[in-house]
Amino acid sequence: MKFFKSQMKQLVKENKDLQKHLKELIDEHQLEKNLALKALYHSEVADGGRYQSAYQALDLPKG
Repeated sequence: MKFFKSQMKQLVKENKDLQKHLKELIDEHQLEKNLALKALYHSEVADGGRYQSAYQALDLPKG
């Protein structure tokens, strides 16, 4: 599975818990938003993370 910034932004936009976690990462570690998104991806999405299926669903064709 690959990191796509646009998909990660969409996932965060749709999930209040991820929005909170992203803000915490930015505040606690003084990260830029793009780096915080990557960190969030690796901690919550990649390799069987809690939000992996939701992230993958964003890649499916709408129909």
